[in-house]
Amino acid sequence: MFFPIGDTQVSGGYKPIVSYSFIVINVLVFILQVSTPGNLICQFSAIPIDIIKGEGYFTLLSSIFMHGSWMHLIGNMLFLWVFADNIEAKIGSVKFLIFYLAGGFFASFAHIYFSTSGAELSQITCLPCSQTNPCAVGTHISAAVMPSLGASGAISAVMGAYLLMFPKSQIKVLVLILFRSFYVPALLFLGLWFIQQLFSGMGSLGPATAEGEGVAWWAHIGGFVFGLIAGVYLKSFVKSNIDYQDDEFVS
Repeated sequence: MFFPIGDTQVSGGYKPIVSYSFIVINVLVFILQVSTPGNLICQFSAIPIDIIKGEGYFTLLSSIFMHGSWMHLIGNMLFLWVFADNIEAKIGSVKFLIFYLAGGFFASFAHIYFSTSGAELSQITCLPCSQTNPCAVGTHISAAVMPSLGASGAISAVMGAYLLMFPKSQIKVLVLILFRSFYVPALLFLGLWFIQQLFSGMGSLGPATAEGEGVAWWAHIGGFVFGLIAGVYLKSFVKSNIDYQDDEFVS
């Protein structure tokens, strides 16, 4: 297992207020999740079949700030910490705020589309969040009715934009099994990451468009593609007073 822990970009003293605020908000929301009675996941996660029915649109926003476990949260926040500050420094805080949320929405729509387009919704016999018709332990549950939550779709958009804006950057990667860190070209790291997501996403597509594996692969894919496309537009808003160094290793 490996994680990005830094990169070679220098933000020139720019304070990425929005990026760090998102990290704080995500942590606070998770603390609220684990300390509040009741199932907040079912209340505030995006459930594809509900969105298709025109219900719970607010969950497209709330689900971006929720996580299923401490490891889910820590992993996402680590990626956000490494990649988001440089994007914010390059385009400014207001535009980054809009971009991040838009990326999260687009990622959610991608997940909703692929989790419902091939599913036999009429054959769904249980709902994980239903009190009257819950799913029994061991039941195969369609991704169409599984609660979707996490910041990874929005963060994937950040990663896509990062690849476009900083293709020569080096990513400092911690390899846990070796207890060592290495610098890897951003193009290689993010390219391999996307290919892995794409293969996993394709593998999740079956006759019924996926029995949920617990990972919203198409949210990751959709977010990343959105980031690449949006990055082309966002490059026109580059802040000229930001100092970037592609050739200096910074931990």
